[in-house]
Amino acid sequence: MNQAASTDAAAVPPPPAAPVTSRRLATRDWALIVACAVAVGALGVGWSTQQRLRVLEKELIKRQDDSQGESAQALLLAKQAQDASREAGARVALLDARVSEAALQRTQIEDLIQSLSRSRDENVVADVDAALRVALQQSTITGSTEPLLHALQQADERLQRYNQPRLERVRRALARDLDRVKAVGVSDLSTLTLKLDELVRLVDELPLLAATESRRAPAAAPRSASASEAGASAASWNDHLSAWWDAWPARAWDEVRSLVRVARVQQPEALLLAPEQMYFLRENLKLRLLNARLALLSRQYATAQSDMRDAQGALERYFDPGSRRVQVASDLLKQVAGQTKQVSLPRPDETLAALAAAAAGR
Repeated sequence: MNQAASTDAAAVPPPPAAPVTSRRLATRDWALIVACAVAVGALGVGWSTQQRLRVLEKELIKRQDDSQGESAQALLLAKQAQDASREAGARVALLDARVSEAALQRTQIEDLIQSLSRSRDENVVADVDAALRVALQQSTITGSTEPLLHALQQADERLQRYNQPRLERVRRALARDLDRVKAVGVSDLSTLTLKLDELVRLVDELPLLAATESRRAPAAAPRSASASEAGASAASWNDHLSAWWDAWPARAWDEVRSLVRVARVQQPEALLLAPEQMYFLRENLKLRLLNARLALLSRQYATAQSDMRDAQGALERYFDPGSRRVQVASDLLKQVAGQTKQVSLPRPDETLAALAAAAAGR
């Protein structure tokens, strides 16, 4: 009888679970699914951030290598400038020696003329010829037409006071040589070097394009606080997750807007200059201008033109073209480059030939 009762009790099915327990299990599954989705999204954001950090690290390494290369180039240019300065000093010493030699030759010629017993006409012709040859040497050494022009004018005035009919041919040749020498436009090296010195002084005051764009960059937009307010005022876990999920795109967009700014730039590499690169850029521009100045003093006009073209390119590439100072410096550099030109000095061959004919008695 007891066995029958137990069998009847085992055959009776258990009562069904309460509805409250099933609802709890459904809520727990839904929360688990949402947590998994959030974890997957977090992993995606983390992977994207890691990739971005790797790209930034590569860019920083590249910029560091470029900075070191430009630093080495600046040091090399400084060494070249020192070598050019020493070479220019040696050339100036050689020019002084030649001028002294020319002065000694002129003194010897004058002593020789005074020691010889010649007629008055022969002395005048010899003096004019010697003065013109010495002036021609001085013009060749200094690269200026002033000594030759002054000697021709003095010779013309002397022959005019002498008033000898047989020397009229020499006077006509002198007039033609004077016109030819006056027509030659020779660069005024002193004025050009002063302009280059002024440009070197202005380099530190010129605004760079990178510094100007950084000052013009807009401030980052304030971050949205809707997610925090929703989280503070939410009453349930589901509402909190929904509010956070809705506010996440706005937060991401605010972060991107605060880090990235899109603008149209003609020279993109001009905006990537670091502060130390800006310093070396200015020093490099100064070295270019100083090299052009030394080349002008040495009358190496091709080298001076090349250095000034490089300086003009640097002004147009890295400095703010809208700045008044940059425009003034660019115009001044263009003026110097336009006035720097190689001019062959004329020779008073016609006057020398006329003097030789007059000394020969023809």
